[in-house]
Amino acid sequence: MPLIELTGIERSFTLGDSTVHALAGLDLSINAGEYVAVMGQSGSGKSTLLNLLGLLDHPNTGTYRLEGRDVTTLTADEQARVRRERIGFVFQSFHLVPRLTAAENIALPLMLAGIDPTERTRRVEKALADFGLANRADHRPDQLSGGQRQRVAIARATIMQPAMILADEPTGNLDRATGEDVIHLLEMLNDGGVTLIMVTHDAALGARARRRIQMLDGHKVSDEAT
Repeated sequence: MPLIELTGIERSFTLGDSTVHALAGLDLSINAGEYVAVMGQSGSGKSTLLNLLGLLDHPNTGTYRLEGRDVTTLTADEQARVRRERIGFVFQSFHLVPRLTAAENIALPLMLAGIDPTERTRRVEKALADFGLANRADHRPDQLSGGQRQRVAIARATIMQPAMILADEPTGNLDRATGEDVIHLLEMLNDGGVTLIMVTHDAALGARARRRIQMLDGHKVSDEAT
């Protein structure tokens, strides 16, 4: 059974007198453990696809099955639970809470899920050590480098042991060397069995993935595995 199965997905937006078809008749199947790059120029639909996969947006028509369940039929609260427990997000702009420390940012999903404080502390300490942040636990985002902030974001994204990580231009705000470190971290997580789906316009970054999906005007125009 595929981890992700999209059937006949349509997503359109109304802009003034015009209707923009961000996704048009999209069918897509992704198995657990895959490493997929979604590529295409601005406006191709790749970010809309990522938002839909992450349950941050909803299709106008079509079916989205995640781990065999049609998640488009769930209530908002049920979708929020799936998002919290099964999906990890890594964004270009980090999206950390400015007033929280690195440890507190990482712990946030655990708190929202009602995880016992003792278990929460254990998981956060392990994540800080695993991501090389043990000596930055009490630092707020504005006291961290870009690479450290993205490490915090990845630690937060994986603290609930999700089925997949959705990464939107994860190296976009980083220099090349730091970006290489971040991609290596994501690839290590994928090697450990986590499905990695990454949106990027960087051909070199996309070439690292084992499967590349090219989007154009809301359509999937190519789907190649290596």
